[in-house]
Amino acid sequence: MLSAFSNILKIPELRTRVLLTLGLLAICRLGAHIPTPGIDGAALAELMKRIEANQGGSIFSLVSMFSGGALAQCTLFALGIMPYISASIIMQLLQIVFPRLEKIAREGESGRKKINQYTRYFTVFLAMFQAFFIAAALENPERIARVFEGMVIVPHPGILFKISSVITLTCGTLVLMWLGEQISLKGIGNGISMIITVGIISRFPSAVGLAWQLYAPGNAQGKSPMILLVLFALMVAVVVGIIMLTQAQRKIPIQRAQQIRGRRVYQAQNTYMPLRVNYAGVIPIIFASSLLLFPATVGTMISDDSVFSFLKALSNMLAPGEMLYECLYVVLIIFFCYFWTATQFNPIQIADDMKRGGAFVPGIRPGKNTAEYFESIMTRITFAGAIFLAVIAIFPALISTKLKIPYLVTQFLGGTGLLIIVGVMLDTMRQVESHLIMRHYDGFMSKTRLKGRF
Repeated sequence: MLSAFSNILKIPELRTRVLLTLGLLAICRLGAHIPTPGIDGAALAELMKRIEANQGGSIFSLVSMFSGGALAQCTLFALGIMPYISASIIMQLLQIVFPRLEKIAREGESGRKKINQYTRYFTVFLAMFQAFFIAAALENPERIARVFEGMVIVPHPGILFKISSVITLTCGTLVLMWLGEQISLKGIGNGISMIITVGIISRFPSAVGLAWQLYAPGNAQGKSPMILLVLFALMVAVVVGIIMLTQAQRKIPIQRAQQIRGRRVYQAQNTYMPLRVNYAGVIPIIFASSLLLFPATVGTMISDDSVFSFLKALSNMLAPGEMLYECLYVVLIIFFCYFWTATQFNPIQIADDMKRGGAFVPGIRPGKNTAEYFESIMTRITFAGAIFLAVIAIFPALISTKLKIPYLVTQFLGGTGLLIIVGVMLDTMRQVESHLIMRHYDGFMSKTRLKGRF
């Protein structure tokens, strides 16, 4: 494996791609430290610290994790790339609802460019909306956290502060979107995913420092240092489980009959179709987290004597760590796993394409029977993947609640962040290995090749 890293520097094209990727990612981290004007950074950092201490019980914590902590300081890249991700997911769902968009998406390269352009426009709208919401919330921090009542984060609130915040944060998101596209085009790996991964990893030193401060030998809190070993063992076990979940696939044998096209004869072939167990990836966790954290965030903005006080009581029941929250979290993750798989995996189209290409599953009649066969298999393996995904997703919150460990530490024991890190690292290693093997160099594994995710 160490020789593979040295071989990267021997290939000029691959070396250029890697250095360009590292340079653009460094710019992303630099922008995460450029402050937004009109905000007291120390007061905002204290606010986010109070919020994250409650098992990440706010949608602000989710955005802060994807932005690499930039939201905690309200910097230029405070929104991160989340508006672009949300716009991409919504556009994919709209292609199912509106046949016109689906037709555009099937027009090849020109259709893909149109969909990407619509996604960028939608990203601008979402970024402006989220930026305005954050600016309004920072002007009244007591609505975000009651324990923070009396602290001033914005010394000079008003319409000018909102306008400047919306412009600054929206432009930051657009810059990140452009940097991500440049990484995908001229660098190595998926640019958007790389930006998210680097942001999440940037919080790892803080988590390690906090864990060492709490559980190091001779700590002031009197807590057992054995918890550090337990946390390390749990992290290794969860990472291994995520790798197994990400790489797991069901291989369906496919046979292609001998074909004669003109003067060419294509021999019969035996291959297989890989069906991923976790077909939806991390999207179900993002959907479920956003949907459940929204009531908790709205509840903090409702006073106790308000006519909507019953909504505040309901939001308290849906706070992270509560039994109702955990149960609904598991149910929603399973539901979105099936929902996303149903929207993206079309067994009828796959069966028709196989029939036109002269391919078939041994023992299964082409056409309708093949589509039903694919659907039944996908239903079973999706259930297994959804259960495993739900266990990994609720694991950090359970550890944080039961062992009284800060959420900043436990978020690296599972959940959205760790799933993204492992998946992106595997994809990047696979791309680098393909460059090495194509030029007759050994990959990361000396005896076998790194399996792809598809």
